Amino acid sequence: MRSIHPSGVLPSGNALDDPTEAAIRRARRDDGLGDLRALPDASLLGLLELLTDSDDGCAALCALSRTSRAMRAFATHDDLWKAATLERFGGDFTFTSGSWMATYAAAAAAAGANERAAKRAKRSSDCETSASVRTEIYSDVLYQRYMCAGMELESEWTDSSRSNVPEATPSMTLEEFRERFESVNLPVVIRGGCAHWPAMKKWSREWLSEKFGKTKFTVGGYEMALDDFFAVSEARDDTPLYLFDPKFGEKASELAGDYEVPEYFAQDDFFKLLGDDRPHFRWLIIGPERSGSIWHQDPNATSAWNAVVNGRKKWILFPPHVTPPGVHPSADGADVSQPVSLVEWFMNFYEDEDVRPRLETVCEPGDVLFVPSGWWHLALNLTECVAITQNYVSLANLPKVLKFLDTKCENLISGLDRGGRRSALGDDFSAALRASADPNLIAALDAHERVRTNASSKKASAFAHAFTDATSSSFSFAFDS
Repeated sequence: MRSIHPSGVLPSGNALDDPTEAAIRRARRDDGLGDLRALPDASLLGLLELLTDSDDGCAALCALSRTSRAMRAFATHDDLWKAATLERFGGDFTFTSGSWMATYAAAAAAAGANERAAKRAKRSSDCETSASVRTEIYSDVLYQRYMCAGMELESEWTDSSRSNVPEATPSMTLEEFRERFESVNLPVVIRGGCAHWPAMKKWSREWLSEKFGKTKFTVGGYEMALDDFFAVSEARDDTPLYLFDPKFGEKASELAGDYEVPEYFAQDDFFKLLGDDRPHFRWLIIGPERSGSIWHQDPNATSAWNAVVNGRKKWILFPPHVTPPGVHPSADGADVSQPVSLVEWFMNFYEDEDVRPRLETVCEPGDVLFVPSGWWHLALNLTECVAITQNYVSLANLPKVLKFLDTKCENLISGLDRGGRRSALGDDFSAALRASADPNLIAALDAHERVRTNASSKKASAFAHAFTDATSSSFSFAFDS
C-alpha cells in the first residue's frame, strides 16, 4: 500500500501513537490556518473549491498555498485542481507530471489564460512536488484520497472463486436463456459469449491509440481525445476518469462493426421502434484499474448486457428490493448518496455481515454479463478494461419499462435531452408499440393500460370515500370564520 501522503499528512488515528507530536501537529494546523482553523476540514475544502470557478480564483488559491504549510496541504489538494482543470478546460488538456495542479498550470499557459493564474499555479505546483515541503498535519479528509488511490486492491475483492452469479456457455439456446434467466429476472454470466468478436483481436490500447488517438470521446461528461484520456488514466486516482461514450458508433464507425449483439438480446430491442428518437442505448467503456461504475440501477427500467473485450471486471449485484449497504437513494430514486469512490465502498462495506442476497462475479475477456431490470450493481475494473454495454427492452421487461415511463419525470427518465422529450418518452413509446402491429406488443400495451386504469379508479374511489367521511364528521372549516 502506498500510504505516504506527498505532503506528510497523516490520518487522525496516528495522534494516539505520540501525544506530544500530536499536539505539535494540531498547533501547526491551527496556527497555519488562522481564522479558518474553526472550520472542519471538509468545510474548508468546500470553501476553497469555490475559488476554482475562475482563473482569478485559482490564482488566489495558489497564493493561499504559499501562506503556510497547513494551508498548502489544503490548497494543493488534488481534487481541487482536478475540478478546476475540468471546469476550465473540459477535455482539452494533457495530463502533466502526475499532478492535477501541474496539469492546470500547463493547460492555462497553453491556452493563453490569465497569466497570473498560470504562473502562480506553476510555482505552487513546483513547490508542491518538492521533497522539502512537509505540511505534517493530521487530516482524515486529506488523507483519504491518497489512501484509496494508493492502496492495492484486496485479494478478496479480486478473487474469482467467490463468484456466485449463475454461469452459462454460448451453447445455451435463446429459449433456455429466456426461461431460466430473463423471465425470472436473474443475472447470468455467459462465459466466452463474445470471444468470437473481431474486437477481441483488435482492440488493444496500441491499436485504439493508432486508429482513434485524436478522436474525442465522452469522458466524465467532457469530450476528450483518446490519447489524452490514456495519459490521464496513468494517474493514481481514487476516482479515475472513465470513458463512457453513447455515440462511439457515430464517432468511430469501425468500432461498431467489430462487435455484434449476442443472440440472447438481438431479437427484442423494442426502443428501436423509436428510430433516431430512441434514448441512448449503447456505450463504449474504457477505464484504468480501480475505475468503474458506482452503485446504480440501469436507466428507464431497461435490462442490459455488458461484454468485456480487454481486462478484468468485478461485479456486485443486489436484487431490486434490496438496497446495497452504504447506499441511500432519495425517496423518488432520482439521487443516490453513497461513498465517492469504489475503493472506499469496498473498504467499508464489502465484508458487511448482511450480504446474503448479494451476487458477485469477475468477468474475464470474452465474457458477457446479463444485468436484469432493476438490479442494483457496481462494476470495478481490476485492470485496465475495455467493454461494450447495451440496454434493451424485451417482452420480459416491457411492463416495467412502461410503468417507469408513466412517471413522466425528467429527473428519472434518461438518455434524452431535457425540454419535454424525456417526459414524452412514455407516450411516444406507446404509440410506436401500437404502430408496430405486433400482436404481442399490442397485448402487452393493452394489459399495461388496463392496470393503469384500474389503479386510477382505485385512487379516485379512495379519495371519494375519504371526502365522504370527512364531510359527514363534526369537523368544519371556513375561510371566513
